[in-house]
Amino acid sequence: MATTLALPRSDTAPAPLAHKAPALRHLGPNWYAAVMGTAIIANAGASLPYQLPGQRVACQLFWALSAAALAVLLTARAGHWIHHRDQARAHLLDPAVAPFYGCLSMALLAVGAGTLTVGKDLIGTGPAVAADTVLFTAGTATGLVMAVAVPYLMVVRHKVEPHQATPVWLLPVVAPMVSAAVGPLLIPHLPAGQPREALLLACYAMFGISLLATLLMLPLVFGRLIVSGPLPLALTPALFLVLGPLGQSTTAVNQLADMAPQSIGAPYAGAFDAFAVVYGVPVMGFALLWLALAAAMLVRAARRGMGFAMTWWALTFPVGTCVTGAAALARHTGLTAFAWLATALFLALVTAWLPAATHTLRGLASGRLLAAPR
Repeated sequence: MATTLALPRSDTAPAPLAHKAPALRHLGPNWYAAVMGTAIIANAGASLPYQLPGQRVACQLFWALSAAALAVLLTARAGHWIHHRDQARAHLLDPAVAPFYGCLSMALLAVGAGTLTVGKDLIGTGPAVAADTVLFTAGTATGLVMAVAVPYLMVVRHKVEPHQATPVWLLPVVAPMVSAAVGPLLIPHLPAGQPREALLLACYAMFGISLLATLLMLPLVFGRLIVSGPLPLALTPALFLVLGPLGQSTTAVNQLADMAPQSIGAPYAGAFDAFAVVYGVPVMGFALLWLALAAAMLVRAARRGMGFAMTWWALTFPVGTCVTGAAALARHTGLTAFAWLATALFLALVTAWLPAATHTLRGLASGRLLAAPR
């Protein structure tokens, strides 16, 4: 039976407007993961070293689907906050749900990047730049706020025990890394000089914010696995979330290195180019190690009867960031092995997206995914 991620029941009486839009009452921020997982197929597919006939058209279709899903979800989530403020506040105060507020930022950024990568073929470069500028600005601002607000709530309001640590905790601190990875797409459309340099260095600053925060969080997650054992079955796919900061940071340093010659002078441009490979290769190696560990745990959970949950979307976006990271390394190193790796990971991404999307649509049609959590 399809289940949702555990969302809290409010202990307070329903708000005066709670009788309105009842289907939205339990619509949590975790739903943005579906937008992220769809948009990354467009972005990753366009970045692959190997392009087949019709591949770009398929990427455009996934971008259009993700953009439509984002518009619908933003509207639905606005209705959630308007009609069910008590439940929305309960989500923020629940340590299992609050980290998913980082997904809003990443959904905006992923769709914005797709707009400028493949959407421009359909709507034109000018409108695509304008749309991405809006989405990048909103996504970056939201991501930076959540990177502070959610850890703050975890410290001062949430009651968290060590055994509760999961990769979901990474979501709010990964959002600035997504900004660092997609921000370079806008650099060529800025005036030369200070504007380009400012955005380049701002992206490097967000790279540092997310990387160092991830290095603080990841030992807690791995330590919990070692001390307390495997995650609950429904949460097992969340192990793939660790791939997000790894693949996205590799993508970021390579994308920034591409834009450095247009934005900053010597010797920094050359140093950034070298850093892209020196950093990216070992991090991609660790990503593959974690991918093998997470896949083994996923097989174990499947054998023990793991059913569908919205956590299945964790198998999409993080893997997609590894596709873009491997493709970027293939471009910078010239190694065919990285091109093969990117292609293999992309096939895994599409394979994971199909059941996640199918079960989500079935759950929506039946109403199970919008029902109150048990």
